[in-house]
Amino acid sequence: MKTDGFGQFTGTSDYVTSEPLRNAVNVAIALGRPLLIRGEPGTGKTKLAHSIARDLGKRLIIWNVKSTTKAQEGLYLYDTVQRLNDSRFGDRDTSDIKQYIKLGKLGQAFASAEQVALLIDEIDKADIEFPNDLLNELDEMRFHITETNEDVTAIHRPITVITSNAEKELPDAFLRRCIFHYIEFPDAELMEEIVRVHYPDLKNSLLGEALKAFYSLRRIDDFRKKPSTSELIDWIQALVASGVPDDKVSSEIPFLGALLKKETDYDYFVNSRMTRLGDGLVRRRW
Repeated sequence: MKTDGFGQFTGTSDYVTSEPLRNAVNVAIALGRPLLIRGEPGTGKTKLAHSIARDLGKRLIIWNVKSTTKAQEGLYLYDTVQRLNDSRFGDRDTSDIKQYIKLGKLGQAFASAEQVALLIDEIDKADIEFPNDLLNELDEMRFHITETNEDVTAIHRPITVITSNAEKELPDAFLRRCIFHYIEFPDAELMEEIVRVHYPDLKNSLLGEALKAFYSLRRIDDFRKKPSTSELIDWIQALVASGVPDDKVSSEIPFLGALLKKETDYDYFVNSRMTRLGDGLVRRRW
């Protein structure tokens, strides 16, 4: 089985990365370990895997984890229903069980003739036993198909990115097998780079006012859900489309619903009649 060496991930034009994040990606590739990514919603955890795949020229396989997802689904599934139907109504030879074995996302990554990138997205949505059930497979890069008595062994270690929103604590045994990186929320300077990727022609004055308003909201500790990067991008699009004057962006914060998605946060901000603007406090009528 090949690890394919040090990947030299440098980032892509549409995904701004920090040096620590790039280093974490390349260390994970070099060691052949899964990269576990945490960070608050909107920090680009899922998009990282897409960026890695594009930058390194790898096919991306995505395993979206849900609350009902079982580890077995990622390895393979034995389609007993199809085999039963074929035996009753079809003319196929049902003695060949292999034709009813369908590889899951992890199985597809192992079986690929070329190294792929694998995204296991939001692993903490599943049952607490889900990570434990993948320990050996991710460590040894192989699994056994009981129905055919065959082993599936990875030809190449996939570049594996695992995202977590920290909804559940992951088992220590699982964490020991991963390279971990927490994506810090971007500061204003890095956020400006991110916004420029989406809006390269945005006026400096509008961007400055938008960032001032955005970070003033994020400094309000009583919010249940602070606005994220994706919400900032959507909000700026609304500002540009509506033609709001630059001087009203931070003073009035129009289209507030594009930034605040919790009713309690919206009501708190409006009813307090006070907005944190820049370094001071300005009272406004709403």
